[in-house]
Amino acid sequence: MKNMTLEHIANACGGSYIGTEGKKTVCVSDITTDSRKVSDGCLFVPIQGSRVDGHDFIDQVIEKGALAVLSEKDLGIQNFPYIRVESSLKALKDLAEYYLQQLKIPVIGITGSVGKTSTKEMTAAVLSQKYHVLKTQGNFNNELGLPLTVFRLRDEDEMAILEMGISDFGEMRTLAEIARPKTAMITNIGYCHLENLKDRDGVFKAKTEIFEYVRDDGHVILNGDDDKLEQVCDVHGIKPVKFGLNQKNDVYADEIKSMGFSGVSCTIHTPAGSFKTLVPMPGKHMVYNALAGTCAGILYGLTLEQIKSGIESFQPLEGRFHIITTSRYQIIDDCYNANPMSMKASLEVLQDGEGRKVAILGDMAELGKDEKDLHEEVGTFAGSLKLDALYCTGRLSESLAAAAKKSNSKLDVRHFVDKDALLDWLPILLKDGDTILVKASHSMEFDKVVKYLEREEK
Repeated sequence: MKNMTLEHIANACGGSYIGTEGKKTVCVSDITTDSRKVSDGCLFVPIQGSRVDGHDFIDQVIEKGALAVLSEKDLGIQNFPYIRVESSLKALKDLAEYYLQQLKIPVIGITGSVGKTSTKEMTAAVLSQKYHVLKTQGNFNNELGLPLTVFRLRDEDEMAILEMGISDFGEMRTLAEIARPKTAMITNIGYCHLENLKDRDGVFKAKTEIFEYVRDDGHVILNGDDDKLEQVCDVHGIKPVKFGLNQKNDVYADEIKSMGFSGVSCTIHTPAGSFKTLVPMPGKHMVYNALAGTCAGILYGLTLEQIKSGIESFQPLEGRFHIITTSRYQIIDDCYNANPMSMKASLEVLQDGEGRKVAILGDMAELGKDEKDLHEEVGTFAGSLKLDALYCTGRLSESLAAAAKKSNSKLDVRHFVDKDALLDWLPILLKDGDTILVKASHSMEFDKVVKYLEREEK
């Protein structure tokens, strides 16, 4: 890791080095907080959690080959070097910021209420046509996950694409201070984390904290169709590049046509010209992700041919509108997370499925005082679509189911007291050839529903 000697690490995080002089100038090979992922020559950063204290594993990680550790505790004189710090978590953030400064590569920070991960994947698919790109993996997008993503960067990486997730005010400021993005991208402002952020104005305020740390020579990419983001005309002297379906945007799409579960075809218009493409994932919302990736591609010097190739190479992740075909069903695994905007988008796409269209839905979390109304809103929307069945479980989804039934009395709507009851009934309710959407907030553990459907055979 470039310039990550123990001496530099101690200085960067304001810690005190305790060990031999000879080890001070040795570079660590990696930085980890997981004792199970310790490798030879790495630095182990113990985090004190609610259940486990990483300091309890210090002897173990040294035996496994760690070069040194950080510690909030006085370990006395040891036969290995360590760096004493006030807070391991703060030190981790300081080290990530320092490490990025050493690498001097552009960072694209992506946030928004819906579509952060798919937009990150799409943007990476596009920019990988020209650059060696490192992107956030899984849900490593918070104050702990983002630094760990940064530590995966190596000399060959030419660009970092970092997903930035928050749930309260001030959190984006912390992430942005680490990342110092050259490009800030916001997908939309929706209804999420309302327990802390209260309403969409609060979401807007929290998400746009990212602007405070955009580099002076940087860019801002925004969804120009979003009523909150369209009002942003200047970010510290930077004129935002806007995308959407409206022709007023800098980059826009038209001639949009659903190709079923094969994806969505469209024509994308840019200041550099236009091109036709197939976004290989269903849903109009995926066109927005392709447009965001197109904006990034143009700003970083890709040709339209390269951008088109990147869009068409996109691959969805497990749990995020991942389509699974079994001997009995076609399953849309979209159970990683859910909010009203993403729930409606997925339900709309379900209509393109073959056979009966069945939605299996669970609660949407962190919606605050309006949670019941927002579930009812999704239920009413589901009732307006060409669906055959809606099966729900969860306390809040009872309101969703009732609203769907009220909206469409012909729709087969059922609510189950818990997930086990739902699973007991599914073999009776489902039919061969069904297309089934499985979606809920991550806390509902609907990945178990997906696994159950995958296992079920005649």
